[in-house]
Amino acid sequence: MERTHRIMFVCHGNICRSPMAEFLLKDMIKKEGLADRFVIASAGTSREEIGNPVHQGTRKKLAQDHISAAGKYAVQLTKEDYEKYDLILGMDRANISNILRIIGSDPQEKVHRLLDFTELPRDIADPWYTGDFEITYAEIKAGCAALLKHLRLSLIHISEP
Repeated sequence: MERTHRIMFVCHGNICRSPMAEFLLKDMIKKEGLADRFVIASAGTSREEIGNPVHQGTRKKLAQDHISAAGKYAVQLTKEDYEKYDLILGMDRANISNILRIIGSDPQEKVHRLLDFTELPRDIADPWYTGDFEITYAEIKAGCAALLKHLRLSLIHISEP
């Protein structure tokens, strides 16, 4: 039986970037016939948006590619999530600092920025502040594609569909 890979995306409030990454990757793996091999979720490092739906700008951008984020409400990352997930992917350096504050330490080296898997590692700007969901979407889409490629080439190994 194939191993299930567990991925958690994390941003500040869990209403813009991390749910965008969650639903983009879910869509990508579904289209490749890999949905049964993954558990993908998202959370925030702050408590300020807990229970709120995905931001309208994120929902609108996802809908342009026929991807729904319906039923998703912001949750906060917990220390226990470290044991539940194989990878915990933050959107920027501040997220990484806050993830480590919540989980304590990263002895298994599970915590990375999403764009660390691309050829141009960098932070993903928060569209809550920039208002630019287009650039955020493009960066997250590139990050998810690079992540999937990395997983195929790594020890985790996911064969081509």
